[in-house]
Amino acid sequence: MAEKTLYTQEGYNELEKELKYLRTTRREEIKEAIAVARGFGDLSENSEYDEARNEQAKVEARIKELESLLENAEIIDESSLDAGVISLGSTAKVYDVEWDEELTYEIVGSNEADALNHRISDQSPIGAALMGKRAGDNVEVQAPNGTLHFKVLHVERTK
Repeated sequence: MAEKTLYTQEGYNELEKELKYLRTTRREEIKEAIAVARGFGDLSENSEYDEARNEQAKVEARIKELESLLENAEIIDESSLDAGVISLGSTAKVYDVEWDEELTYEIVGSNEADALNHRISDQSPIGAALMGKRAGDNVEVQAPNGTLHFKVLHVERTK
């Protein structure tokens, strides 16, 4: 049996939304592109046809991946979690001692992570170190680029 992956309800809904889009809209777009490309003649030298078929293969692979992710998903019940403790679905404001700056991180499941938007995985070095902490706690993170020191300033549920 595959290992379950934790998701917030929002993250799970995004996967479902993407799967629905790929199964309906995107498949139809590719089907039409293949039909148009076939009209250009000889398929052996038809780059439009090759491109459409390659895109079709990518979409079908992503559909299978999403189906597997959804099948092995476990949605956390955020209402049962202590809002003052950092967990999946929390937003934590921390103070970076070394850089003298405040940072805000949203803790999400590994497939929802988006570092550019400060959405970090509960399995990342920083996310894992923050899990279970409360406002006022000091956190030491063993990261690939060295040890980081944070002080948790504030914790709240993201939604």
